Amino acid sequence: MSPVIHIFKREFSAYMVSPVAYIVISVFLIITGWFFFTTFFLQNQASLRNFFSLLPLVFAFVVPAITMRLLSEEFSVGSYETLLTLPVTFSDVILGKFLAATGFTAVMLAPTLLYPVTVSVLGALDWGPVLGGYIGALLLGAAFSAIGLLASSLTRNQIIAFIVGTAICFSLCLIDKMLFFLPQSLLGFFEYLGADFHFQNIAKGILDTRDILYFISVGFIGLYGANLAMREKC
Repeated sequence: MSPVIHIFKREFSAYMVSPVAYIVISVFLIITGWFFFTTFFLQNQASLRNFFSLLPLVFAFVVPAITMRLLSEEFSVGSYETLLTLPVTFSDVILGKFLAATGFTAVMLAPTLLYPVTVSVLGALDWGPVLGGYIGALLLGAAFSAIGLLASSLTRNQIIAFIVGTAICFSLCLIDKMLFFLPQSLLGFFEYLGADFHFQNIAKGILDTRDILYFISVGFIGLYGANLAMREKC
């Protein structure tokens, strides 16, 4: 695990010194804060339901912005050739970068912990769904990070990587919302494919192994695809 940890530290440090990273965090906090607090006082309920209902769509745009440079930049400047001369494997590179993106997503989420603290001051907050929501957010962020890494492995252009990653994540968020034209026999299958469906289940405070397995499966597919794409390019 030493090469993985080394790559993780390098990539995570690169995030923390990059002005783009802080722009992404600021945009994320402004969007979530604005939509949450503008409707919070209208509902007159001590709940974070609006925040968690909005989070998957926000993640669909923000997480690909975090991951778009991870491999496409390496291919663009040719530094991946130098990286692979070191005693590391493709899996080490992929896993280290994935952990860095997931860790940065967790850092981005950390300031939003002020939301439940503020709500608990104003009313009696049920902390079960809040805990479930943040666990689901970490799982969702990890799955989208893997997808973003896959998109970044497919091209040298960071903008294209962002567009591809966003399109995939956005589709996963909306697929369970577009079931009205499908036959009844297919509803269960396509509903299971929806990331928002599984996230909202966990955000209710219910930890179902099927929901956890879904995010693990999406993450595995993304990382495995990135590994294959990197081997093909090298």
